[in-house]
Amino acid sequence: MRNFTVINIVILLVVCFTKVGHSQMVISKPNLGFSQACAGENFNTYFVTFNFTTEDNLTSNQFIVELSDATGDFTNPVILKTTAPGEFTETPVTVEFSLPTNTAGEAYRLKIKSSIFPAISPRSDAFAAYYKIQDTPFTINNLIETAVYCAGESYILTIDNPGNGENDSPLQYTSLTFNWYKETSATTSEYIQTSNSLEVSQPGTYFVETNYGSCTSNSYSNRVTVSEATSSSTTTINSSLGNPYCSSEGATTLSTINGNSYQWYKDGTPISGATNQTYSTDQAGSYSVTIDLGVCVTTGTINLETTGFTSSIDIPEYNFIEEGETITATITTDANNPNFEWYLNNTLIASATSNIYEANSIGNYRAVVTQTTGCIASNEFTFSVKEPFPDVPEIPNIVSPNGDGINDTWVIPQEYVNGTNAQVIIMTSQGKIVLQTDNYLNDWPTNDIELNDINPVYYYIITTQNKKKRKGSITVVK
Repeated sequence: MRNFTVINIVILLVVCFTKVGHSQMVISKPNLGFSQACAGENFNTYFVTFNFTTEDNLTSNQFIVELSDATGDFTNPVILKTTAPGEFTETPVTVEFSLPTNTAGEAYRLKIKSSIFPAISPRSDAFAAYYKIQDTPFTINNLIETAVYCAGESYILTIDNPGNGENDSPLQYTSLTFNWYKETSATTSEYIQTSNSLEVSQPGTYFVETNYGSCTSNSYSNRVTVSEATSSSTTTINSSLGNPYCSSEGATTLSTINGNSYQWYKDGTPISGATNQTYSTDQAGSYSVTIDLGVCVTTGTINLETTGFTSSIDIPEYNFIEEGETITATITTDANNPNFEWYLNNTLIASATSNIYEANSIGNYRAVVTQTTGCIASNEFTFSVKEPFPDVPEIPNIVSPNGDGINDTWVIPQEYVNGTNAQVIIMTSQGKIVLQTDNYLNDWPTNDIELNDINPVYYYIITTQNKKKRKGSITVVK
């Protein structure tokens, strides 16, 4: 009988001890320290606060912060933070955590668990949360500003890919989605669809943003204004290095809208072989492209500048001075920290380093202005200084270009030479024009003329500014 009593007492003590060792913990609903979590590379720190009740020793307890999926479901939660053992033994508790980089949704929730008790908090309030893995502006359709589509057809807007140093394309991040919009005013727009591209069949201005829900971001594209093609429709050409661009950086790539075929032009002349959507060049000029859209054709233009600065010179190409006279040339420029060089007959004039030069020698001059800060680039100007034309009384009908200094070129009266706006035309006996100019310099023939058994005969027509004409022949002898 006594033995049974002892056993019963031992069992009772074990049961009591067990109940004390597994006392209950109650954790309150988590209180969020934010209304929405818009994380990114430069910011990803958030706080949650909760209370708990227990009478137990918490020196080994850890609190675990769990994140639901984007709909608030905790079937497969993500552990955001596990506190150190015994880190929090008094209430309230505030825990710092960061969001995973694939976070994207409008209805996330948090739960708090304890490690040594079967204690789980209620779910927190729902909150929007996004990790903005790409948060910089990006480009669509090669950064063009305008595009056209044929009547009854459409135009495709696409995000440029792959990205590079100039364009951090969000297409590099496969978890992202994109929302397309159409502007309705200068400050408002309407949502169209979520996709990687947009087929446009209505005129308007369109753009796309990375889908970060209610979080604002800098991940948005350039605007493209799309219109229906007419006989006078035009589109834009984009320069990859900007316009003006720094020519010392190499060639820039010109690009236009997508079409069936292309032909590029420079200064109105077709560029042989330039039949792709892009064209690379390091030359300034007026570029255009004809784009075949299938059932209609459109064009694009760009006036490409390659120096990044402008400059001009206030002296004509041809100048005349008497012995002892001078003529002054002045360069005007907006170049940063400009450097000036002047050359006479391709020889550097060491003493000439300002934007003004006083020329007193006969010869061919060249002036070079260089921008030395920022984009290193140069502009060049040429001009000549000559003695005045001799005032011969009559138009000669013989020229002997043999280098003896006598009648080497066809020298005509001053009333017909450079500066008088008289037009001079010289043609062969077969009617082929070999010279046509409004600024004759008494310098024909400038190239060697092949002489046959007989001395060739040329014909001239001189038309003065008041439309009076002089006609005759020129015999070339040696």
